[in-house]
Amino acid sequence: MGSSSSRNVTSKFPTHDDPAYRKCQELKMERWIQLHYQIKEREMARYIAGKRELFYWLSAFYVTSGIGCWQYYQNIRRKAALLPMVPLTFVMAYYADLAYGSKVHRIQAEANMILEQEKELLHWPGGLPTVSSLDEARVENEIEKKLHPHPS
Repeated sequence: MGSSSSRNVTSKFPTHDDPAYRKCQELKMERWIQLHYQIKEREMARYIAGKRELFYWLSAFYVTSGIGCWQYYQNIRRKAALLPMVPLTFVMAYYADLAYGSKVHRIQAEANMILEQEKELLHWPGGLPTVSSLDEARVENEIEKKLHPHPS
């Protein structure tokens, strides 16, 4: 009785120096990195798809506005009637470049340049969160819930 619980069971578990344990941890980390990379890829694809959808709507607005401005210009024969098309043309060019052009590549190149040459811009305000700061915030949140149980 009780002899099975008094056995040394720690010998069954791998130690941190064990190559199999290290390989398992390495595999786990590679999977985690791959998971987050694929999530970011999907977020970027969704972002670009959203900008393309916005481009379609802006294109319809641009064409409609262009027709309206042209008809108004035909009636009054003043070039000022075509003036609203100037900023709309810049907006359309921007979104066309973002949706189908090389803007995404230029943004990535600029981001790589910042990562390589301007690392100081990337520091978080207040530094990295620590375990103690997270626990402190969690305890403060629990105290706040106890003091004010009903959300307002």
